[in-house]
Amino acid sequence: MPTVAKTLTIPRDPAAVWRQFATQDGLRRWLSPDITIDLRRGGAYRMPGADGETWISGVVLELEPERLFALSWLEEDAGWVHPGRLTITLDGTASATTVTLTHDGFAGIGTPTWERTEAAYERGLERHLILEQLRDSTVAA
Repeated sequence: MPTVAKTLTIPRDPAAVWRQFATQDGLRRWLSPDITIDLRRGGAYRMPGADGETWISGVVLELEPERLFALSWLEEDAGWVHPGRLTITLDGTASATTVTLTHDGFAGIGTPTWERTEAAYERGLERHLILEQLRDSTVAA
């Protein structure tokens, strides 16, 4: 299955990193300042995309404190028939946490141009520095 992934190690324990996921305000510090989210399994969320024009919406698929955060991921008005998925995993020790962000499900979004979408997400992951924003908000907390 095609995926777009990036990994970064944050010099904090998993509990400190997870605090950035545990509240809407925490997510606003690094993921999107305008996210609205019901932080429970099946809870809805919506936020502007990194381009400032696209809106992203979906539901919380999984929440495992200090281990896993997963969302369905749908670009509104982009012709997607089905959402993709954003998964963020945390794997850590007392002194550092390795965070892996993965977008997948591109082949299943239901558009004939899904490969271009996958390539755009690959470029966007390097340009928008989401994990670096998570690191900075965790270290500053």
